[in-house]
Amino acid sequence: MGSVRWAFRCGSWTPSRSEWLFAARCVQREEKDRIGQFVFAKDAKSAMAGRLLLRKFVCERMGIPWSQVRLERSPRGKPCLVATSSEPSWSFNISHQGDYAVLAAQQGAQVGVDVMKTTMPGSSSIPEFFRIMTRQFTAHEWSTIQSAGSEHRQLAAFYRHWVSTATILPFTGLTQRDGRLFSLTLTGNFQSCHLCACADVCVCVPPQESLLDADHHVAVALGPADKAVSAWKKRLMSFLCLPSQPLPPPATFTPLSFGELIASASPLSEEDPAYWDSFSMKAEAPQRQRDEVLT
Repeated sequence: MGSVRWAFRCGSWTPSRSEWLFAARCVQREEKDRIGQFVFAKDAKSAMAGRLLLRKFVCERMGIPWSQVRLERSPRGKPCLVATSSEPSWSFNISHQGDYAVLAAQQGAQVGVDVMKTTMPGSSSIPEFFRIMTRQFTAHEWSTIQSAGSEHRQLAAFYRHWVSTATILPFTGLTQRDGRLFSLTLTGNFQSCHLCACADVCVCVPPQESLLDADHHVAVALGPADKAVSAWKKRLMSFLCLPSQPLPPPATFTPLSFGELIASASPLSEEDPAYWDSFSMKAEAPQRQRDEVLT
């Protein structure tokens, strides 16, 4: 069963005029317009990287020419390929937060991915931040988080739980607010977690997590292929506890350069100089985020 794990560090990408205009020519018009509406350059770069990751994957691994790739969004907002003549055996998903955009793809299974950066809460102390977020996790999960040691270690444990929970949700029909309906037990080696659930949770294996760097947590979960979802949901309506058996290490995320990101790209439209003018006027990020970088 094939798998792809790619990561692009968009936080350190400072696109030149030619890079940004070429990237804009290589995505669909509606994608380009949506990306252009972001207020901050950081968000625009993350969104652009995400769309280029998707198109690169579909072109290089699914064998569909770049100019023929048509992406849309499912009712839940997940990127999907417009129906092709043959049913694709691949599932793919992207996430972008902090300094990274990531893509995970899998053959023969649905896939969920999430990435989060360990950042200090805005105007709250860590204990106050945890109090506000109480409903997001079970008592067992909070016990694990708050026993991690220093406040920074507790915050890192919080984000470990957050990304692992987020990868499961696409298979459940739940939202992050419903995450307390199931409980995760994370191992200490950043390789896997065990899942106990009293909800309609539809996963093949527990999420597998790893670190992209010291501050960025990434997790991937696999679910049954679409046709099997109904059957899985019926079986998992009752209490489910997946066995605590060893799992293989998670697939390593391969870092891509901008050159690798656009290696297979071909323009879909004419160059639009005004698109660079608009982008170059954007602030990189909100003031609070810029202050965090400086400190």
